[in-house]
Amino acid sequence: MKISTKGRYGLTIMIEVAKQYGKGPVPIKTIAKENDLSDHYLEQLATLLRNAGLIKSVRGAYGGYKLTKHPKDISAKDIIRVLEGPIVLVEALEDESPAKQALWLKIRDAVKEVLEETTLEDLVEYDNNQPQEAYMFYI
Repeated sequence: MKISTKGRYGLTIMIEVAKQYGKGPVPIKTIAKENDLSDHYLEQLATLLRNAGLIKSVRGAYGGYKLTKHPKDISAKDIIRVLEGPIVLVEALEDESPAKQALWLKIRDAVKEVLEETTLEDLVEYDNNQPQEAYMFYI
């Protein structure tokens, strides 16, 4: 499973909007500027997130995006599924030996569990309380 820029940047949008939960809408241009990302690309991702019902848009001079639910009620899985599709590690499991099938399913289930249990609230609190350190995961 590989999370593309679509999933990573979409998660960035959601975390930034969650940081302002209850304070008002967050403009995409602000998110783009603070994270050095393309506002045009983020707007495309925000449309997907809005169509999925995770955020709503507010029009006007002080417009932007707001969460449709409390950050504790939106999981990382909700976001990743919208942007990346179903969580699949290996295609065509039926061609694998039973032992390998079981391994791939265990890994998939572990990834799903982490994504399900991690909420936007968790990510915002982590962002606010942890020193920033670069890391890279390859699966």
